Amino acid sequence: MNGYSRGFFGMPPVVKNIIYLNILMLLASYAAISVFDIDLNRVLGVYFPASENFKPYQIVTHMFMHGGIWHLFFNMFALYMFGQVLEQVWGPRRFLIYYFVTGFGAMATHMAVMAFQYYKVLALVTPDQLQEVLDNGYAFSLQMKAYTNPAMRELQSVLYTPTVGASGAVFGVLLAFGVLFPNTQLMLLFPPIPMRAKYFVMIYGGLELYLAITQPGSSIAHAAHLGGMIFGYILIRIWRKTTKTFY
Repeated sequence: MNGYSRGFFGMPPVVKNIIYLNILMLLASYAAISVFDIDLNRVLGVYFPASENFKPYQIVTHMFMHGGIWHLFFNMFALYMFGQVLEQVWGPRRFLIYYFVTGFGAMATHMAVMAFQYYKVLALVTPDQLQEVLDNGYAFSLQMKAYTNPAMRELQSVLYTPTVGASGAVFGVLLAFGVLFPNTQLMLLFPPIPMRAKYFVMIYGGLELYLAITQPGSSIAHAAHLGGMIFGYILIRIWRKTTKTFY
């Protein structure tokens, strides 16, 4: 294990720079909206590929944007707690690869769910209703307006709601910690009881699966969280088969 010093400023380089970059982007988003009236989440968040707002760079940039300070705090706190241990074990290069693979995997899973919703709702709208959403749906979203027709409202949401956050990659980090250190005792905050890492990961994964099934239209991308864990597990299995010394 590498001998990184402890404390916030002694974090290993990849985790530290990811946290710094996420904090910087949140501050930039506050400045952009207050000074220039530009919502960076709508520029750098990732849209469903069928939306005219989708840009390829959003595949990367959405992972560094957040919906607010608490969204950022919980993601970065989890990355600080678990990510630095993984980086110390794996080294910066392997940890960075893992972080982006799980982040991209989370996004791909979320987009697959969005594609299912998109093609389902297309069968429920008329050509005129579809054209109305394409013509005015984004402008209505900027005005915080939504269609009263349920199918048009869902189509508007799929096409014009950007996805932001590092949660998918962070859930991948959580999964990796549980796989590598399954019997490590974690002290939960709510409720304040000790729990082994493997059980913590199982409970979180099960909860995300339940919420992804029961709340498909939620503003929280539960499928993305689950996708980050799935892609993380697959990558760990690949590494274990192709690397003589895993860590």
